[in-house]
Amino acid sequence: MTLPTVLVADDDRSIRTVLTQALGRAGYQVRTTASAATLWRWVEDGEGDVAITDVIMPDENGLDLIPRIRRIRPELPVIVMSAQSTLTTAVQATQRGAFEYLPKPFDLADLLAVVDRALKQPMAMAAQAQAPKPASDEQMPLIGRSPAMQEIYRVIARLTTTDLTVMINGESGAGKELVARALHDYGRRRSGPFVAINMAAIPRELIESELFGHERGAFTGATNRHTGRFEQAAGGTLFLDEIGDMPPEAQTRLLRVLQEGEFLPVGGRQPIRANARIVAATHRDLRALIRSGQFREDLFYRLNVVPIRLPPLRERPDDIPVLAQHFLNKAQAEGLPAKSIDPAAMALLSAHRWPGNVRELENVIRRLAALVPQPVITNEIIAQELADYTPVEEPRTTATGEEGDNMASVVERHITRLLASLRESGEEGVLYERALAELERPLIRMTLTETRGNQIRAAALLGLNRNTLRKKIREHGIGVQRRVG
Repeated sequence: MTLPTVLVADDDRSIRTVLTQALGRAGYQVRTTASAATLWRWVEDGEGDVAITDVIMPDENGLDLIPRIRRIRPELPVIVMSAQSTLTTAVQATQRGAFEYLPKPFDLADLLAVVDRALKQPMAMAAQAQAPKPASDEQMPLIGRSPAMQEIYRVIARLTTTDLTVMINGESGAGKELVARALHDYGRRRSGPFVAINMAAIPRELIESELFGHERGAFTGATNRHTGRFEQAAGGTLFLDEIGDMPPEAQTRLLRVLQEGEFLPVGGRQPIRANARIVAATHRDLRALIRSGQFREDLFYRLNVVPIRLPPLRERPDDIPVLAQHFLNKAQAEGLPAKSIDPAAMALLSAHRWPGNVRELENVIRRLAALVPQPVITNEIIAQELADYTPVEEPRTTATGEEGDNMASVVERHITRLLASLRESGEEGVLYERALAELERPLIRMTLTETRGNQIRAAALLGLNRNTLRKKIREHGIGVQRRVG
């Protein structure tokens, strides 16, 4: 029996060596090269069952090679790996016909799983057309290189050729509208309008009129016909923000639109065909609202076709430096003086909890860019800026009288702060999920550190199934040390 052959193109010798060893142990034949030209020659000669290519190669961009491979060998799966772990790279790889996109660094287990899947699910025979180039990352500040953000990029990339309804769940300030805009700007409706409506910002009695419009004379004060957001978004995307705050009567009408594909303006008799992709978002726990009778379960399932959880900034601290630099660059482009942040100051920013998420970080950086006179933002400046946000803890004593904390007291104090934060934000139905997530993340991260990234040993220590552990690693955006790249 002939073993499947994997073609690998990467100009990094160490990566070629590691992949050769891993793929060989997994039972594959492996051919490696440092150039795109050699990979192309092998493909032309009919070699290989799967191809793996880096993006940045000495002689050609790996993304440019994919359409050419698809034209002559549409059945050959091409896996793209790249250290340029941006949304644009993920989308371009998908749109040009890549079977899968893996941002560096990646787990060898993930790569082997993708190769196995590629061999079992060959590419469709028809080549995928390349979509028009969307906005650049500089124009769209959906930024982050953490594993959690990489997974969001991959989901967005897979949705570029569909009109599936998407539900985005995330805390206030985490960037839910940016995800919605990315889905629009990279999707096939990009030439149409992007229309947003915030359910929490509109009086209950006006929501139906705002969504569906109204005819002249429909109610007192309706002196002219009003075009609703559904009609305004025709051919594009309608973003329903804070959908959890939609009143019951509007929920019923929205459900009917999603079921029947048409709507009636308030006071109207002629139905209008709905022609907008729906993206919804909320910071609330909709399942809890369903249990309490505040949200329709049938509407939830209509909206929750593709769920996306946008992690809060505290769950992806590795993204804080790149976000901070982006906001500095943005401030400079708007005419503010050029600034930089020294490493100690950046470490303080990365350690902060950021209850206001990305929005709070942006406000702080823009304020510092405008008000700090010196070109370098120092550790002392950041410490002073964050002093009002950071709770000061007094030393506590254990039952033995020594300074320190037992686990219960630490958890109790943290939940007290979390409850206070939820009271201020008005959020409900998220306390259990958030408290559990904040305990799970450091527990799993520290266990992986103890086992030096060995997930089998970590799962054994935690008493978890390895698949469950891998799922939680992805959910919490936890980096694993044993990686390639």
